Amino acid sequence: MWRHKDAARFYESNGGAGPRGTPTLNNDRVYSLGATGILNALDATTGNVIWTRNAAADTKAKTPGWGFSSSPLIIDNIVIVATAGTMAAYDAKTGQPRWVGPNGGGGYSSPHQVTINGVTQVVMMADPGAVGVNPGDGKVLWQYSLPSGTRITQPAVTEDGDLLLSVGDGNDVYRIGLSNGADGWKAQERWSSSGINPFFNDLVVHKGYAYGFVGGEIACMDLKDGSRKWSDGNYGHGQLVVLPDQDVLLVLTESGDIALVKAAADKLTEFGRIPAIKGKTWNHPVLVGDVVLVRNGEEMAAFKLPLASG
Repeated sequence: MWRHKDAARFYESNGGAGPRGTPTLNNDRVYSLGATGILNALDATTGNVIWTRNAAADTKAKTPGWGFSSSPLIIDNIVIVATAGTMAAYDAKTGQPRWVGPNGGGGYSSPHQVTINGVTQVVMMADPGAVGVNPGDGKVLWQYSLPSGTRITQPAVTEDGDLLLSVGDGNDVYRIGLSNGADGWKAQERWSSSGINPFFNDLVVHKGYAYGFVGGEIACMDLKDGSRKWSDGNYGHGQLVVLPDQDVLLVLTESGDIALVKAAADKLTEFGRIPAIKGKTWNHPVLVGDVVLVRNGEEMAAFKLPLASG
């Protein structure tokens, strides 16, 4: 339908050439952040540039080894991106800068919207650890220190409002609780666990358990204490999403297979698997209605999932 290109190129051997972040569609616009730090707002119908900014120059951030990897986050009329570990916010309509967050050093995670104790905030993984900021002005609400790491994964929210944090690279997961009192916000560790050891794979929460990866296996972790219930299978460095109404994990393996796995604490049960695309696949699958979209650096494909009969 249309194609947009910038006069810039990024390449490194692990991920290859091109952008690392996923574009964000909001109303009639597409917002994209390239691996060199170029932020574009494009007309979703024509691809025409509405506005563009060099977010790396705005935050004075150097391009990290694997490139800027943030996916833009839209909250109300603000678009928020991360240049490594530093956030920058812009007016979504005009592109005018709104605020720049605290210098967070390196990192490859994206700004993540959560609502805790009724307060909407943006959580970001950066060199100091995890930080929560007010999306309107970038004011820091709380910070929590984590061991050193590359900051690749996204936080997850438990059903009772705690956060699950990991620095990635096969390190532990930390469960922290947040409270807001007369002295402001406080973050407190509840436990840390190697029940799931994500490398760059995100984890999901479902009915009191977390599901993620330990090496190339999928693992189930009890959220009460972080104990591992099981780990099994062969999925490589894949990604997964949860289909909560069906108690199913939709898994895209590193080799490009689609698998359906039961989200249950007793054992690994794989309902089925099909070869979907070829080549190294590190991207998240996406389910839109009854269509599954998968992609990697070589291919993109769509598959139709039959809906369960009533």
